[in-house]
Amino acid sequence: MLRIQSPEGTRRVDIDNLAVTRELFEKVLNAFETIEYPFTLYGRRDKSQEIASSDSKTLASYGLKHGDMIFLSPIAGAVQRVEQPTGNGKAKNEISNTSLSVSTPTPSMAGSKIPVRSTVDEDQVDLLLQKMDGTVKRKRDPKNCLHGDNSSCIHCLPLEPYDASYLKDLNVKHMSFNAYLRKLSSGLDGGKYANLDNISCRIKPGCTGHPPWPKGVCSKCQPKAITLNSQPYRHVDNIVFENPNLVEQFLHYWRVTGRQRIGFLYGKFDVHLDVPLGIKGTVAAIYEPPQESTRDSVRLLPDSRQSLVDRLAAKLGLSCIGWIFTDLVAEDISKGTVRNFRNAETHFLSAQECVMAGHFQSLHPNPCRFSSDGYFGSKFVTVCVTGDAQNQVHMEGYQVSNQCQALVRDECLVPTKDAPELAYARQSTAEKYIPDVYYKYQIIFVLKIVNAIQADFLCTCPIELQPIDGHLQDVSALASYLKQFSRHRFIDAASDFHFLVYIATMDMLPLMESMDPLLEAVRSKDAALANQWASGDQWSTVLQLLAHAYQMSTTGQPMEEGTPGDATGIPWTCAHCTFINMPNLSSCEICNLPHQI
Repeated sequence: MLRIQSPEGTRRVDIDNLAVTRELFEKVLNAFETIEYPFTLYGRRDKSQEIASSDSKTLASYGLKHGDMIFLSPIAGAVQRVEQPTGNGKAKNEISNTSLSVSTPTPSMAGSKIPVRSTVDEDQVDLLLQKMDGTVKRKRDPKNCLHGDNSSCIHCLPLEPYDASYLKDLNVKHMSFNAYLRKLSSGLDGGKYANLDNISCRIKPGCTGHPPWPKGVCSKCQPKAITLNSQPYRHVDNIVFENPNLVEQFLHYWRVTGRQRIGFLYGKFDVHLDVPLGIKGTVAAIYEPPQESTRDSVRLLPDSRQSLVDRLAAKLGLSCIGWIFTDLVAEDISKGTVRNFRNAETHFLSAQECVMAGHFQSLHPNPCRFSSDGYFGSKFVTVCVTGDAQNQVHMEGYQVSNQCQALVRDECLVPTKDAPELAYARQSTAEKYIPDVYYKYQIIFVLKIVNAIQADFLCTCPIELQPIDGHLQDVSALASYLKQFSRHRFIDAASDFHFLVYIATMDMLPLMESMDPLLEAVRSKDAALANQWASGDQWSTVLQLLAHAYQMSTTGQPMEEGTPGDATGIPWTCAHCTFINMPNLSSCEICNLPHQI
């Protein structure tokens, strides 16, 4: 029998003296049902004799005897514990999909004692939220407030953005990240001892007191055991698709081929007003990278255009804020229904998808001046398109927790073959040290997804202009697209992300290096600037090539040199006699009636 003293009180555990220390950690975790933070065990009160979790060291090797007292101490910088219902624990190394979401506002961080790195270039939305008061204003309660209109009491004072009862009334299970920062600085110490330390599962380099792993490791360089727990905050609360056609275009590939699809979400982060100090991701475009897919799987291929796409998006004020994938199986084609196989009885995200989400989140860290590393967590979101309980196509948004992100980044997690809802924590090898991972209960964070009414991008670009296997991408597709728009409203044609990517990378004449004025016109919605760019030499050359290609495809004869093109460079069909005329003609070649636009 050993006694364990902790901030939660004292407990007793029964364990064999020859048992390995890992078993002791498991018994301690079960004895303290309320502990939801990483911890370390020590043989002495002054923390001078650390008991490391190990599959080889026994209790006897630490000199522990019947009746001894050991001391549990939270790891510095651990996530604060919040009241959460606990579920049944799983066996060692079984880790369910751990996903996440976010909320909104509180008082200014000015004067906060949380350690700050002033050199970090934070996201604009975080800078805005830090300046906001963030408190939740309440009106005078006619029943409980016994004071005048110019006074206040406990029943009408503003609430903090992390107020648990208010968030519960909003049906928000997790406070926003910026509300969490306010909570850290709300105590008497002003957050003086609060740390935002990123989790590391790797042996710290530079330790000279012993040979390198696997011959030696000490408590100073050895990563601490990880106890998966409920994360009280989330980095993003809501996802908004600027235009419903975005998803419809994305689903076109599955509807045509029956194969799954992956895309990257380009947009920006804004203040979410429905949750205190919350953040929403607004999606303006979906870029589909090269990939190979089947009915059940998708494999991403190297993308030589990715850096160019990121450059183009940045000039439009957009960035890559997430990824989207389909998991759809048709049920009744005539009714348009799909199967529902993601629910509480199975899983919402598979382990493989959680690993992918963690990988992408690590590639897009969240800049944070309150972290010693200059970043903390990630705003990168995951959207799954699947069937809901009514067998309709449905979208769900997720993020994995910071713990899951760290486990994926440090190559500690792999998916299981026969249970998609479970991941496996690797064991240490001679090549790599893996810390112990303890699992307590399942936690999934869901992001609400809505479609906005206003849209900055038209999203009418034909599927042929998108890099999809099995679909022809040629000048005729570009010509067909341009034919939809008036020659005096070139900005309408240009306000489509796929169109911009296409003309920036097309084989006949890549335009990326000359597109800055056009991208500024699209960003500022300046129709005159867009028309001015369209009348320039670069686009005029493209129109000449389009007209020449169309002439060759229809008559087999090249277009005469010097033949001008119109604003769109598209051959037009006479509304009276249906004859197809060349773009330079203002009246029909057969019936001589004027071109009607």
